[in-house]
Amino acid sequence: MTVATPRCADTERGAPRPERVVVLALDGVYPFELGMPSRILGAADGRYEVLTCSVDGGPVRTSADFGITVEHGPEALEGADTVVVAAVSPSRVSADLPDAVAAALARIRPGARVVSICTGAFVLAAAGLLDGRRATTHWQVSDAFRRMFPRVDLDPDVLFVEDGRMLTSAGAASGVDICLHLVRQDHGSELANKVARRCVVPPFRDGGQAQYIEQPVPQQGAASTAATRAWALERLAEPLALADLAAHARMSRRTFARRFQDEVGLSPGRWLIQQRVVRARHLLEASDLSVDQIAGQVGFATGASLRQHLHAAIGVSPQTYRRTFQQAR
Repeated sequence: MTVATPRCADTERGAPRPERVVVLALDGVYPFELGMPSRILGAADGRYEVLTCSVDGGPVRTSADFGITVEHGPEALEGADTVVVAAVSPSRVSADLPDAVAAALARIRPGARVVSICTGAFVLAAAGLLDGRRATTHWQVSDAFRRMFPRVDLDPDVLFVEDGRMLTSAGAASGVDICLHLVRQDHGSELANKVARRCVVPPFRDGGQAQYIEQPVPQQGAASTAATRAWALERLAEPLALADLAAHARMSRRTFARRFQDEVGLSPGRWLIQQRVVRARHLLEASDLSVDQIAGQVGFATGASLRQHLHAAIGVSPQTYRRTFQQAR
């Protein structure tokens, strides 16, 4: 994953034009997921222009008991900076694309960012856009996806995946996560957090799909790790070890690690690194602290450790990341 400066060109007056996002509505589309880009990106202070189109400009049958009328045909895809393929009913997915859908996707310009929500990943995979790439989709259809598209590196345990210009998200509400990620990537965490507050959603959900996959019902009275996660977030600067977390949760290390993995979808160590990187990114965007100072505040032993973990997470150095978002502001 890489971070780039916003793609919108300046207007004649020098102000950046809104990013044009075109949402493709296919027959069988889920209305909830279809409306997410407009609702989330539309709350970003005019930074995005969101249009909805169909493959022929005509009405679209939804997965519910009503249809929708859209204002645009497939030609809207030609001018899109970002294309979003909304989720469709699993009964509509297949390994082959209808000719009209293939023709519409062929209109997407080279270099455009392409995003899928939930089963929209089937559409991108059927078009060959995910071959050799890492991707995700709803965990319930992951086995079918693997059978249909063995050339895609599917990861069903995460909320979303970014592989170059292709972004895929998991089921339903993960469309909110990926839309907030677009705002965060383009304009920084301050605006993303503002959008999240306006839409009354969490700005960042930790863990992955594993916490939502059907699991055996826990024994009555089984303790959760949620309180310990909240406790740890207030102490990221401290050298927290598994023993510290388990002691706070009043569990053995083995029990805590197993329950944490079941609830969050990550090991405690990986989750701590993830949270420290998130906090570091915010400080890089919103403060003038040095890399070493930020490393100390988020719990990395050295600036070199912060550089290593940030590069592993998003593919850039702290200096590059800070320069990108300070310029964006």
